[in-house]
Amino acid sequence: MYIRYPLSLRQVEDLLFERGIDICHETVRYWWNRFGPMFALEIKKNRIREGCYSRWRWHIDEVFVQINGETHYLWRAVDHEGEVLEVYATKRRNRKAALSFLKRAMKRYGRPSEIVTDRLRSYRVAMKILGNAERQVCGAKLNNRAENSHQPFRRREGAMSKFKDVKTLQKFSSIHASIHNHFNLERHLINRSTFKIRRSAALTDWRLLAA
Repeated sequence: MYIRYPLSLRQVEDLLFERGIDICHETVRYWWNRFGPMFALEIKKNRIREGCYSRWRWHIDEVFVQINGETHYLWRAVDHEGEVLEVYATKRRNRKAALSFLKRAMKRYGRPSEIVTDRLRSYRVAMKILGNAERQVCGAKLNNRAENSHQPFRRREGAMSKFKDVKTLQKFSSIHASIHNHFNLERHLINRSTFKIRRSAALTDWRLLAA
């Protein structure tokens, strides 16, 4: 609940108390730190194995995140269907960071046919180094898919007391992306009966994973 919904630790504590589970909110923090990476990794492995992502077109973008008054950057790559492929937290927004992020994503998912980015120069330099310059696409409103993908994380970030360091940002954003992918059923694109079937299947898979 803490990862998936924009809830505070104490709100999760209250919700669990209503269900007869009396714990401290710090236990919730311990749980997501301990078990979150395990669940997220298993979800990612299953979705890669099942081919739940596309190599036709990727959308890449970055957002600003404040940590102790300093600006950091969270890079995000999503496919054309909104599947979050990779998130990467850095202290800089330069060629080195862009290159490291792209290498990280391509090592796991391969090379896409197209990569949609904004006009940040770091992308173009990194693409040339990787030999993907001809695959880069830039243009107004073409990258709305990536920008919209930031919104669930932004809502989640608003309910938290910020991040203490870049490692915590990387850890939480990776877990959040995997769990968001698992429960992202695109309900606005399907009818009610199909949505209910997919929602039940996602919940069943989650319970098996958590067991």
